[in-house]
Amino acid sequence: MKLLYFLPVFFFLSYTAKGEEIEKDTSKIRNVELNEIVVQSFKQQRDLRLEPLSATAVTGTAIQNRNITGIKEFSSFIPNLFMPDYGSKLTSPVYIRGIGSKINSPSVGLYVDGIPYFEKSAFDFDFAEVDRIEVLRGPQGTLYGRNTMGGIINVYTKSPLKYEGTNLWLSNGTYGYRDYSLSHYNKIGEKFGYAISGNYTNSDGYFTNLYTDKKTDDSKAGSARIRLEWKPSARLSLGLMSSFDRSNQGGYPYAVCDSVTHRPGDVNYNDYSFYKRTLSTTGFSADYQGAGYSINSRTAFQYLSDHQGIDQDFSPRSIYFARQDMKQKMVSEELNIKSTTTGHYKWLFGAFGFWQGIDNVVILDYLSKDYTTRKLYDTPTYGVAFYHQSTIDDLLTRGLSLTFGLRYDYEHASNDYLFYKEADGGSQQMDAFDNKLKFSQVTPKIALQYMFPSTGMIYATATKGYKTGGFNTSFDREEDRSFKPETSWNYELGAKHPFLDNRLNAEFCFFWIDWKNQQIYQMLATQTGQFLRNAGRSESKGIEVSLQGNPLNGLMVQVNYGFTQSTFKDYKDNRKGIDYAGNFLPMVPRHTFAAGADYTIPHPCTHIDRFTVSAGYTGTGRILWKEDNKVSQSYYGLLNAKVSATKDFITFAIWAKNITNADYAAYYFESAGNGLAQKGRPFTIGGNIQLSF
Repeated sequence: MKLLYFLPVFFFLSYTAKGEEIEKDTSKIRNVELNEIVVQSFKQQRDLRLEPLSATAVTGTAIQNRNITGIKEFSSFIPNLFMPDYGSKLTSPVYIRGIGSKINSPSVGLYVDGIPYFEKSAFDFDFAEVDRIEVLRGPQGTLYGRNTMGGIINVYTKSPLKYEGTNLWLSNGTYGYRDYSLSHYNKIGEKFGYAISGNYTNSDGYFTNLYTDKKTDDSKAGSARIRLEWKPSARLSLGLMSSFDRSNQGGYPYAVCDSVTHRPGDVNYNDYSFYKRTLSTTGFSADYQGAGYSINSRTAFQYLSDHQGIDQDFSPRSIYFARQDMKQKMVSEELNIKSTTTGHYKWLFGAFGFWQGIDNVVILDYLSKDYTTRKLYDTPTYGVAFYHQSTIDDLLTRGLSLTFGLRYDYEHASNDYLFYKEADGGSQQMDAFDNKLKFSQVTPKIALQYMFPSTGMIYATATKGYKTGGFNTSFDREEDRSFKPETSWNYELGAKHPFLDNRLNAEFCFFWIDWKNQQIYQMLATQTGQFLRNAGRSESKGIEVSLQGNPLNGLMVQVNYGFTQSTFKDYKDNRKGIDYAGNFLPMVPRHTFAAGADYTIPHPCTHIDRFTVSAGYTGTGRILWKEDNKVSQSYYGLLNAKVSATKDFITFAIWAKNITNADYAAYYFESAGNGLAQKGRPFTIGGNIQLSF
C-alpha cells in the first residue's frame, strides 16, 4: 500500500504539466484493436497480416480483459506455445513447436521495447502497462539472431506520447492474492512525454507444506518503471526506459509421486525453500528518419542478482540442501539502417554486439554426511552479429514477393570453474577448469509470398535456426563439461485471409523442423543436479490455425489451435544403454487449444457507461515429461472469466481462474530415485477496482 503515498504527487504532475491536451487512452473500448497488428519493432514496420510468418498479436485490452498477469498465462493460449510452471521465477522455460530449454540459455527470444532479455531468470515479470505482445513462431535468426530457434516474444509498453492519464489499480483475491499498481502518463507539449509506474503483488501461497503446516509458495514482489520520450525534431526521436524489479518468494511446491499412478501426494519437506531476485533493466533508443531511410539504435544494460535455497531431497529428512547465488551483467548495442520508401524493393542492414558476465556459486550441503561442496563459475561471453534482409515486391507478377535474409553470428565464451569440498572446518580443492569456446554460424532465410488481387495471401519459408553451445554448471563426467551448438531448418507453408470487411482474420500454417545436436537436459548420476548433452537428430512437424477479430461491434473473439509431433530420430544415452529413437520429446504437448470472447455493451443503463463480459478456455494436450515417455500428463483444460463495469473514471471487476478446479501436474521431474511433481494452481476468485483520471 506504500504506492498509494505517491498518488498526490502523480496528481500534481498531471495538473501542473503544461501542454496541449490529448485524448485519453481508450484502449479498453477499441473494438478494432485485433485488426491493427502492425509490427512496432525498430526492425520492421509492416502489418503482421502481410508478413510471411506465423504470428499472434495480443493487445493490451485483451490482456486486461482476460486478467493475464504474466507470460506463463499465455501457455496454450498461443498455438503450440507451452510453459511449464517451474515453481519459482528462477527459470521460465518456453517451448514453441517443440523447441525450448529448461536449463541454460532459452531457445525463445524475449524483447521488451526492443531490449533483449538473455537470462531465463528475467523472463517472469509483471505485465502492468503492457500495450501489446507479439509472438513470432519459428526461427527468427535473420533479424533477431541469438538463440531464437523457437521464436520471439516481443513485449511493448505504453508510450507517453500516445497515452495520457493516471491509473490506480487495486486487486484482491483468494489465497491472499493482492495486486496494487499506480501509473501516470503525461505529455508536455508535442515533443516530450514521460511515464512513471509502480507495482506491488503478494500471495500467501497455494500449497501447504505438510511438515511445517505453512504455505510453501508464498511470494512478494515490487517493481517500478520510468519511460521518457523526446522528439527534438521531426526526424529524430529519443527514448529512455528504466525498470527495477524485486521479488521474494517461497518456492518449489514439489510433492513425491506415487510410483504406479505418478500422482503427486502432499508437499512434505523440512527445510524452507526460497528464491529471491533483483532485476534492473535500462535501455536507450534513438531513431532518425531520413529521406527514404531510417537509422535506429538500441542500447541496453541489464543487471540481475538472485539467491536460491532448495531442499534438494524434498523429504522430511535432512539429506541435501542446495544454495545458489548468481549475478549477471549484460550490455548490448544494436544499430540498423533500413529503407522507408514504398517502392518494390525494401532493404535492411544491421549490426549487433553484446557482453554478458555471469558469476555463479552453487553450494550443496550434504546434511546427512556433514560436508559441503562449493562450485564457482565465472562465465563471461561476448559476441557480434551482422545481418541483412531484402524484400522484392511484385516479382515477375503483381502480388508475388521474395524475401531473402542472411545473418552472421560470432560468440566467444569462457568458463573459469573451481570445485571445493568443505568438511571439519577445512576446505579442499577437488577440481579446476579454465576453458574457452568459440562459435560462429551463418543463418539464411528465404520466403515467397503471394498477395491475391482480391484479398488474402499464401507464403512459403525456409529458415535456419541456431543456438550456441556452452558450459554445464553441473556435470559428473569430463566429456560433459561443455555441449555443442544445435541447428535446425524450419520449413513452413501458410495462408492468411480476412473476412467480414477485415473484421475477422484467419491464419493457417504447416511446419516441419529438422534439427541436429538438440540440447537435451539430463539428471546427474548423483541425482543432485542437471546438465545438457546433445542428441543426434530430432524432428518436429505440425499445424497452426487461428481465427480472431471483431465480427460484431463490441464483440472480440479468438480461436487458436496448434498440433505438434516432436520425436527423436537419433538419440542414444550411452550411460544408460538406451536408444530413444522414435520417442516423443518431453515438455511438448501434442495439442494446444484456446477459445474466448469479450463482449462490451456501451451504456447498458443510466448507472453504467460500459459493461464487459470475458471468458476464455485453454486446453493442453498430453505432455510427456521424460525421454522414455513413461510418465505423462493427460489433456486438461482451464476456464477463466471476468466481468467488469465502468462508470465515469471507475471500473469494478470480478474475475475467476481455473473455474472448474482442474487437477493437473504443472511440472514433473525425477530426483534421488523419486518422481516429483507440482500441481497446477487451483480455482481462484477475486475483484478489481481501477481508477482512471
